[in-house]
Amino acid sequence: MQSASTNDLIFDVATLVSRLSEAITLETGDVIVTGTPAGIGLFRNPKLWMKPGDVCEVEIERVGLLRNRVEDEAKPN
Repeated sequence: MQSASTNDLIFDVATLVSRLSEAITLETGDVIVTGTPAGIGLFRNPKLWMKPGDVCEVEIERVGLLRNRVEDEAKPN
């Protein structure tokens, strides 16, 4: 549904890491969240939301692919 590149970011990755490192200590496994590319469901007509069974994939070239299936929240007993 969406596709973007780090080239689309306002600040390049090196600048993001450098600026964040001035304020906090980045540790192995930390994730830097930068937002979402154009095309999110809220602004589509009709609106489009993820639902159980959908698959969300995030890929970083030369790093790998993260794939998660959307499921309903567990209902309390």
